[in-house]
Amino acid sequence: MATFSTLDLNLLRVFDAVMEERSVLRASQKVCLSQSAVSHSLARLREMLDDELFVRTATGMQPTARAQAMAPLVRDALKSLEAAIEPPKFSPATSDKKFTIAANDFTTMVVGARLLALLRSDAPQVDITIKPVTRIDLAEQLDLGRIDAAIGTFSNVPSRFYSSFLFEYDDVLITHSSQKLGPVTPSVLARLPIIVVSFGGEQEGAVDGFISERGLARRSEMYDRMAFERALADSETLPRIAMSLPHFLALPAFLEGAGLGAIVPRPLADTFAKTYPIAVHELPYTTTRMEVRLLWHERNEGDMSQKWLHELLRRATEQLRISSVK
Repeated sequence: MATFSTLDLNLLRVFDAVMEERSVLRASQKVCLSQSAVSHSLARLREMLDDELFVRTATGMQPTARAQAMAPLVRDALKSLEAAIEPPKFSPATSDKKFTIAANDFTTMVVGARLLALLRSDAPQVDITIKPVTRIDLAEQLDLGRIDAAIGTFSNVPSRFYSSFLFEYDDVLITHSSQKLGPVTPSVLARLPIIVVSFGGEQEGAVDGFISERGLARRSEMYDRMAFERALADSETLPRIAMSLPHFLALPAFLEGAGLGAIVPRPLADTFAKTYPIAVHELPYTTTRMEVRLLWHERNEGDMSQKWLHELLRRATEQLRISSVK
């Protein structure tokens, strides 16, 4: 008498094929075995179960009562094993999966509208939650699987994380459009009170504009401070950082009528200028081009839904990549 621990699961594949085809020949073609191999497998299974299972008739192989009772259970078991072993499929058009992404307000503002349009078109039932990358322990959240992916500028990326390039940018100066600066020279810039954005200060462990958490360093100082200070080092007037904000979205309100300027990423300046009375100026020095990358945990490699999410975010940032090389 057979027990499950001694059963060759390939015999169940043969049984299922014969049950469906009612023919040893057709069953052998389905499971890519010879007819003799199928017949041998049936003989082994008959002996193990002490039942004929199939009776040869003029209309084909007819199942016994035992085979009829076994068939749906065997079919379900084989399907479950197949689902467990083969990579899970993902259909964005019908999926209602929820993804969680970490991003700052800069990347959310320049990527969000395009991302939403792609979701409506390709995956109308998929939902995305965006968490503020600046208010969480990003490495811990990725390690725990609470975040599917993060968008930002990173350095010292540990080997357990993978990353992919999205776009790059440099810095520009923005002012209220009513403010007449003329050509922005170092001396003009030195006299202009400046607003910058920093997602963390020295008290939070920032080094050279990056905060490190569990081996992962993310950019916190959102302007090229070293280039700014070098360019204005010889100015008669010392440069003044009049205000440091923890986010970007309040900048247009602070610029109105205040006689201030702000140093921001170029893609954000272009986005602001489409909505607010903002003038965009080239800085009188060259800033480091910063890479914005997609970051995810190694455990997500091979997951079809995660691969789809990564490709979706690359598509959402495609125009930013094109603009950055002009």
